[in-house]
Amino acid sequence: MFMSISTTGSAEDPATDLGFLLHKHPGKVQRFTTSHGEAHVFYPEARDEACTAALLLDIDPVALVRKGRGDGRGRGGSPDFALAQYVNDRPYAASSLLAVALRTVFRSAMKGACPARPELPGRARPLRIELPAVPANGAGEGGGPALVVRLFEPLGWQVEATAIPLDESFPEWGESRYVRIALSSGTVRLADALQQLYVLLPVLDGAKHYWVAPDEVDKLLAAGQGWLAAHPERSLITRRYLARRWALTRSALERLELARLAEADDREVEEIDNAVDDRPEEDGRDHREQSEQPEPGQPSLAEQRRTAILAALRETGAARVADLGCGQGELIGDLLKDARFTGILGVDVSARALRAASRKLGLERLSERQAARVALVQGALTYTDARLKGFDAAVLCEVIEHLDLPRLPALEYAVFGAARPGAVVVTTPNAEYNVRWENLPAGTVRHADHRFEWSRAEFRAWAGKVAAAYGYTVELRPVGPEDGEVGAPTQLALFTTTSTPTTQTPTTRTPGTSTPTTPAPATTPAPAMTTTPEGGEPR
Repeated sequence: MFMSISTTGSAEDPATDLGFLLHKHPGKVQRFTTSHGEAHVFYPEARDEACTAALLLDIDPVALVRKGRGDGRGRGGSPDFALAQYVNDRPYAASSLLAVALRTVFRSAMKGACPARPELPGRARPLRIELPAVPANGAGEGGGPALVVRLFEPLGWQVEATAIPLDESFPEWGESRYVRIALSSGTVRLADALQQLYVLLPVLDGAKHYWVAPDEVDKLLAAGQGWLAAHPERSLITRRYLARRWALTRSALERLELARLAEADDREVEEIDNAVDDRPEEDGRDHREQSEQPEPGQPSLAEQRRTAILAALRETGAARVADLGCGQGELIGDLLKDARFTGILGVDVSARALRAASRKLGLERLSERQAARVALVQGALTYTDARLKGFDAAVLCEVIEHLDLPRLPALEYAVFGAARPGAVVVTTPNAEYNVRWENLPAGTVRHADHRFEWSRAEFRAWAGKVAAAYGYTVELRPVGPEDGEVGAPTQLALFTTTSTPTTQTPTTRTPGTSTPTTPAPATTPAPAMTTTPEGGEPR
């Protein structure tokens, strides 16, 4: 099993700096013991103008058999190995054995560490990596040279992938499943290249020589940091790297999606995936909404919100509804109880919230007919998403106040502009009513995650602006007990489509009035000092 890494340079920037990056002296031949044989590192060429480091992995077939018999599912090797323990391709074809050897031999290089020349790891230099024989199994997902291109080209590599014939003397026999690979790049750092090979060699092979345990998810995410979350084939890579163990794959993909969203928003993952508190709930009520607890025998404000939302949805005649920022799925549970809602999509940025929603809704116990009505997906509402198109109505229940104000226009476009459902129901706290909560200190917001809370005039102005921009009419409604001075605790806006977007300011209808009113100029409320992302409160 063989691999070479080559680079070019000059007298001012010698190619032999490759030795510093790999922590292997160009003038020496070094040997390392692995669990299945020996690895040798040597330099066929070492000049200022060109330098090549080679890794030769000498596999002991007997040791491979003793370590474990393969079954092709990540428990000892490929399907071939299960059928022929002593005659197989493992000593010759680059596979997970070579990936493990890379980690053993070039551990410091993969970390990007170089104490002797700390300036080198952060710089990209011309690289050419050659692998003379790599199994590229399709397993129904496309294999051969095309698979190599799909995996490496998005990472900045120029890919030369040539299928190896079964026998060059008999071309009519066709091609084998092995590919000769050469990767060239002037933009990929060596540490990144080694990490990519560590992940993608087992992916190409489609099997591992060892049991895939849960800690493989952490290894995958560590090696894929900075490139895997944005890779167009991340689902395929994750599935094949984890030997198609579906529970591990699902966990890894959730964490990758969170990493992608966090990177896009320049935030920590913990800030994104915080929609579900670790503390238990009491009596099915959200313990965070202490200010909104009902009087004995009265429905909670959350229940009144859901009742008002359901009434608005029924008015629109919507059958397919998207609950955007669905949290733990309380509204979805109410939608499922009404047969008129034939298609229900729950979207939340938090994987933890979606798992909690799935448990609360008992999705795994639903009948086939009921399960076909509902789907839960992970996504951020500040990005356009094709999955949100085609719905009769969308709901943003206690969601907008969880966004920083500068990011609110992105949500507006993603929902009202790109997805453009026939109706949109938005609820948000009425900041004026906060003075009626005895246990809410003056000047604070109801929820630690709220970036702002609007007065009725501010919400009316925002709703009118959005309706004007995207071709909707809007009606404002109170939710909860109304106070003659400060209004109701929650305010609801029902948007319905009218025509193509316009720049004119529309009118809004306020319950209890017969004359349309013009929205007041928008004002900018002071946001709460928190750093958590969007996510609807439990309904």
